[in-house]
Amino acid sequence: MGLAICVGVLAKQDDEEGAAWLADGFAAINAVLAEEGLPAHEEPQSLPPLVSRAQIDGFPYSFLHYLRRAYARRKADPGWVAMPLADGVDPGEDEALQAEYDDLSSHLVCHSDAEGFYVPVDFAEVLFASDEDVALPGGMLGSSYRLMEELILVAPALGIQLEQGKLSDAEAARIAESGEEEEGCYRELETWLLMFECARLSLEHKTAIMFS
Repeated sequence: MGLAICVGVLAKQDDEEGAAWLADGFAAINAVLAEEGLPAHEEPQSLPPLVSRAQIDGFPYSFLHYLRRAYARRKADPGWVAMPLADGVDPGEDEALQAEYDDLSSHLVCHSDAEGFYVPVDFAEVLFASDEDVALPGGMLGSSYRLMEELILVAPALGIQLEQGKLSDAEAARIAESGEEEEGCYRELETWLLMFECARLSLEHKTAIMFS
């Protein structure tokens, strides 16, 4: 079992029960956005083919904590460069990451590990449902805009070369190959590439990112 991350979920849905579940989820999302005076998210029901340069659509749950740790470290120290963690070391126990969990400001860090959404709506803080009757999937809602910013921030620590925040095809291929070889910081790199591609497609096509 692992975490799957995808975009364009409603446009891909051909099951009535699944479509109804998504409709409820997006209704809860819009209730939370409305509480903050933010515009509603209208999930596209049809989309062109969404081409991701990531070679995967999910990973073990633990991989997410490796990337979150790298982000927390880079944010705390702009000169920090990632090195592979030793076997048996839990990235979730890192002090810098724990501080980010306490702060609740990072959209990458403060999100369910297993379910929930990021939407292409621009807001600064991670959102929570204040009404207990609003069944917000994952309990937290992130912004694709903030997620992209945080992925760009951590990129240099992982040796990722961006050009004004853009990822070239050649660099995407290099990262994907590094993940296949399972060497170095491959967990962080595989996770970063999938999340970057989902954030890119989310912003380009105004579609939500879904964790499941």
